[in-house]
Amino acid sequence: MTSSPTRRIRLVRLAHVYYSHRDIAKAHEFLKDFGFEKTISIRNKTYYRGTGTEPFVYCAVEGPEDSFGGAAFVVESFDDLTYAADTLPNATAVTKMDTETGGGYRVTFYDPVDKFPFHLVYGQREVDSLPKSLPERVLNFPTNKHRAGNEFQRFEKGPAPVHKMGHFGVVLVYNDSGQDITTFLHLDRGKELVDHHCFFFFEGPKSHVHHSSYETHDFDTQLLGHHWLREKGYENCWGVGRHVMGSQIFDYWFDTSGFIMEHYVDGDLVDDTYPTNRQKASPDNLHVWGPDVPPTFLS
Repeated sequence: MTSSPTRRIRLVRLAHVYYSHRDIAKAHEFLKDFGFEKTISIRNKTYYRGTGTEPFVYCAVEGPEDSFGGAAFVVESFDDLTYAADTLPNATAVTKMDTETGGGYRVTFYDPVDKFPFHLVYGQREVDSLPKSLPERVLNFPTNKHRAGNEFQRFEKGPAPVHKMGHFGVVLVYNDSGQDITTFLHLDRGKELVDHHCFFFFEGPKSHVHHSSYETHDFDTQLLGHHWLREKGYENCWGVGRHVMGSQIFDYWFDTSGFIMEHYVDGDLVDDTYPTNRQKASPDNLHVWGPDVPPTFLS
């Protein structure tokens, strides 16, 4: 007798993330300079959106310590939430998000090894995307000049607007039982194209969130944001450069609480025909151009 396959909870997309900050005023200034749009403050929580349709992509919580509060994935159905509440490790019951912007329902669970929180949400009210103010620029190449004559590229200095949350990752406690030390995971949406990865983890001596990543408009916008953050006195972690396995252009910064935040552009898309790959871990596999990998990025 064959056993029935294990039911899968159907994830749709990455929605938002929670961070707690002791100095919420400094955190707010950084988030504004990073390119988020503040939407509303409710009690000790402040919600920030991007230019897309998520009601919020970042929630800053005023708290007694700087900490990571987990990321949320949208699921396909309310039934997915009830199934998650019944089956996932240390899962909560389905709760109503009536005190959070966008509403909806949520289940929170915790990974069984390092106790990282994860959230599953359903029924949030999407919002209208913000009016498009950044054009898709026409580029000229050595033998193909696509931009018409007497037309020019003009820019304004300022933050790089966040469009959406792209991925996040955590460092897990060291485990010497296996050889794989890093993994990148993308959503399984069949033939629907999805981001190269929405979640990653790698081994380390201490468990902690590594970084969360946010898509911005294009390379010029990313560099304008890079120089805006530098002129404001924030600490660059690593960048600008281009990754290899997921070949987006990256720019990592430390926020005012010491968390790493990334702007990325030109991200790759995959579907279920893309095979699982294994590659040797080395600095050359992290970037093809850009500054050397700093020790702080790998800790």
